Amino acid sequence: MEHSFAREVESLKLGDGDVFHGEGILAITKALLQSGVSYIGGYQGAPVSHLLDVMVQARPFLDTLGVKVEACSNEASAAALLGASIHYPVRGAVTWKSIVGTNVASDALSNLSSPGVTGGALIIVGEDYGEGASVIQERSLAFALKSTLCLFDPRPDHAVMVDLVEKAFELSEASNMPAMMQLRIRACHVRGSFVCKDNRAPAISMKHPFDEPATFDYAKLPHPPATFRQEKLKGEQRIVAARAFIVEHQLNDVIEPRAGSTAAHIGVIVQGGLFNTLMGALVQCGLADAFGDSDVSILVLNVTCPLAPVQIESFCRDHDAVLVVEEGQPEFLEQEIATILRRAGIDTALHGKDVLPMAGEHNVEIVAAGLTKVVGQHVPTIDLATVRGWLAENNERRTAIADTFAGDDGAGLPTRPPGFCIGCPERPVFSALKQVQQKIGKVHVAADIGCHSFATFEPFSSGHTILGYGMSLASAGGVGPMMTRRSLAIMGDGGFWHNGLLSGVQSALFNKDDVVLLILKNGYTSATGTQEILSSPDDDVHVTEVSRLFKPKVQSLTENNRAIEDTLTGMGVPWLKTVYTYDVDAMMVALIEAFTTETAGLKVIVGEGECQLERQRRIKPVEAARIRDGKRTTRVKYGVDEDTCSGDHSCIRLSGCPTLTLKDSNDPLKVDPVVTITEGCVGCGLCGSNAHAATLCPSFYRIEVTRNPTRWDRMRSWLTTASVARRAQVRAS
Repeated sequence: MEHSFAREVESLKLGDGDVFHGEGILAITKALLQSGVSYIGGYQGAPVSHLLDVMVQARPFLDTLGVKVEACSNEASAAALLGASIHYPVRGAVTWKSIVGTNVASDALSNLSSPGVTGGALIIVGEDYGEGASVIQERSLAFALKSTLCLFDPRPDHAVMVDLVEKAFELSEASNMPAMMQLRIRACHVRGSFVCKDNRAPAISMKHPFDEPATFDYAKLPHPPATFRQEKLKGEQRIVAARAFIVEHQLNDVIEPRAGSTAAHIGVIVQGGLFNTLMGALVQCGLADAFGDSDVSILVLNVTCPLAPVQIESFCRDHDAVLVVEEGQPEFLEQEIATILRRAGIDTALHGKDVLPMAGEHNVEIVAAGLTKVVGQHVPTIDLATVRGWLAENNERRTAIADTFAGDDGAGLPTRPPGFCIGCPERPVFSALKQVQQKIGKVHVAADIGCHSFATFEPFSSGHTILGYGMSLASAGGVGPMMTRRSLAIMGDGGFWHNGLLSGVQSALFNKDDVVLLILKNGYTSATGTQEILSSPDDDVHVTEVSRLFKPKVQSLTENNRAIEDTLTGMGVPWLKTVYTYDVDAMMVALIEAFTTETAGLKVIVGEGECQLERQRRIKPVEAARIRDGKRTTRVKYGVDEDTCSGDHSCIRLSGCPTLTLKDSNDPLKVDPVVTITEGCVGCGLCGSNAHAATLCPSFYRIEVTRNPTRWDRMRSWLTTASVARRAQVRAS
């Protein structure tokens, strides 16, 4: 059961004149249908996950238009879909998270951009660069330059972004170049509105297929000698056509200074995605108002690759100085603009990374500081005392806050990194691994992309490398033979299907690597939004778990889907075990056996436990309905007897669960705080399992909260209460 996007799906059906309200990425989703797209694919990842999620859930509606939608196994398979546009006049769009997704797709993209396309091909990437990023810090511009792709970086305005989606298809068709549109985190999530057009059913689609395939044309294959001609076409025809289209259709915005401005001879060239940031900085400097009227000329590059030299020359020729506002390193745009001006003999002073930071996200404060330096140098008559005072106050406030939190010892506040969800089925695995290493010694752990990468934080601090999604086992291949103890590779079921099966398992089997692989099978690609995968449990067997008297009935994912186990067995894995992740004892036994067995070769442990978020989404509505209907329901809850708790806190160091925390003891003789479990507990049982497996204090207890109890429940409760009271009397006497 994935998150429902029913409301968003309905917004895709809006027609001409209707007003769309919502997030930027959903506006882009609607724009694709208005552009007559024939096929859509991709691999989910923030901040563009919603595009594919909504399209997948909108399949019944898209079938009426004949639009093909495909949730791909990885970004490479998504990029390969665009091959349909090489020969045929069909528009296709794919999406993924950049830059990591673009790296995965790079082989297909290079082989797509070389022969070029006939139909429009658009790649929508989530530009995960800056403060809120979750991946390595690189930019899509470098890839666009390398492979000769058109790169759109639209101004974060819904109407502008929607219009540029259709223009991107047109530019792609006019230049025969694939187009890429990068959307920053804020552009994806900014809320706004635009006036819709009718969706366009594509002329060529699943409802109107081709009668015959295209005529064979070797020139459209990325093979020599055709590749040499294709390389010449990029510079002689495609880029020339793209530049002409950009200028003719005015894809880049030019904002003239307001009348009477004393700073009109200063210009700013800015990436479209940074336009709102620039305007905020201009307002702080007193050079613009909140309505977008500016004292300086602005060239907004909604298309950052290729640049149109005629447009750059025209803009810069009438200015004494121009500031290029460009995020990231190196300064690709600034270098190219400098070359254009040099060749044209234009001596306009060019500023960029000399006044702005080389790396990192540009916020209003950073851009304002750069503007202050440029304006102060070239227009000294403008009073910048206010903005300089604002910048100084910000710096003083930041310093004061840092000093306050540093404390007398200078240690500062502890960091609060992200962590596993409450009740996550992967947390017990790392509790078990921590205890296993206390018994057999430290092991090299090759970590991976996914929820399980949170184990790199405290209290587990587990994972020496992360080399890419599904690449953990491959990365262990080099270090493993140089270790006296077997290495451990960890990946999720999402990573297994994304890349781990071939780059990891196949390689390890072929090379006879003596290594341990732990696959965390939670049933979904959870880190990207709990999308379903090949090994997801079937919907028709998602039954609510019902607690018996003392032992809960646990539904096994393996009973529903053995795709991973059957695949590993079929490939010839010599040692394979499936273990329920919440059973810490069993996981410890399996890990110790895997590290110590005499069986050579690849050893795989499949840790099975359904994603807790999906479990809660599934069972909470059913339990609420049962309570409303007066039916009996039970909920497991754990607690700590503070009279028994010794205050050692080993349980917390082995768990890290947010609901397992501290409080002051009611016993005046106990100086240290005692452990307590908050109401957020979902009853996974890890704390109790750790207490048993690690032979900790017996302070944990398990209770069952029953709603709508039966007569037997009431009688049992009465008998239990009476028995406890009787024992207390006997003990007291």
